[in-house]
Amino acid sequence: MNPLTGLYGAGIALRNTLFDHRVLASALLQRPVVSVGNLSAGGTGKTPFVIALGELLKERGRRFDILSRGYGRKTRGVRVVDPKGSASEFGDEPLLLARRLGVPVVVGESRYDAGRTAEQRFDSELHILDDGFQHRSLARDFDIVLIAPGDLQDRLLPSGRLREPFSSLNRADAIVMPQDVASEKSVPAGKSTWRMTREISLSGVCPSPVVFCGLGRPDQFFAQVRSAGVTPAAEIVFRDHHAYDMDDVQALLGARRELGAGGFLTTEKDAINLGPLQARLEHLAVATLKLTIDRSAELVNTILTRIADRKPRS
Repeated sequence: MNPLTGLYGAGIALRNTLFDHRVLASALLQRPVVSVGNLSAGGTGKTPFVIALGELLKERGRRFDILSRGYGRKTRGVRVVDPKGSASEFGDEPLLLARRLGVPVVVGESRYDAGRTAEQRFDSELHILDDGFQHRSLARDFDIVLIAPGDLQDRLLPSGRLREPFSSLNRADAIVMPQDVASEKSVPAGKSTWRMTREISLSGVCPSPVVFCGLGRPDQFFAQVRSAGVTPAAEIVFRDHHAYDMDDVQALLGARRELGAGGFLTTEKDAINLGPLQARLEHLAVATLKLTIDRSAELVNTILTRIADRKPRS
């Protein structure tokens, strides 16, 4: 094991202890905060989950906004996402959330400052804190943690992908995992669990496309594409949140010519990161990921009951 993993684990344990004993303070917003996060670095489906949760809240007539760091953006400070804007200005995932849900999304290094801006500008009843489990400097009323299949065998950073050990699940109010994860191996006794199913929606896909993505866990996307009956001519991986440039487009076009591929297939997030360069990739199809939460009405009821009787925690 990498010796730095032990140091990282000790640092995480100390930080959590300081928050648990209120040595480190958590700022409190006026309106309730529902955090959606995970234990590992990337690829657990936080963005599709926030979209699914947001759609459920909209069905109940609830008004909410979303707070995010805006990872990958080139700007700083607090900004309200313009759905017509770019990933470089707001970050790819906040932009996707704003476009899919049509609700206010506010980005900022300080999610407290982002939340204060949201409270001053919008008539929301609650905030959804995107990727918030480790952001303990902002108090929250309800903590949702997503678990990915690979998390069960993983290690802490930098040896593995885990940002926190599984013991941190004791802070969670709801734990959500895919259908194929055995809950008894991962969930502390007495914790409420929900299951989720992810389905990919494809339309306009040419035969044998060049499939490419810049995701935290690209293998999951490629497997879903193959399960949907698509046979890729090639599977090309870029780093997560990759900002595409003309060199990347030329490389993709070259791969298509060399392989005789029918076109291209990528994700919604990658389409956002391509921006205007999408027009250079003829016959580009964009896959949409839909996440379904089992017992979704029960989850929403649990959240709404909790935030009606506010007892926020760090």
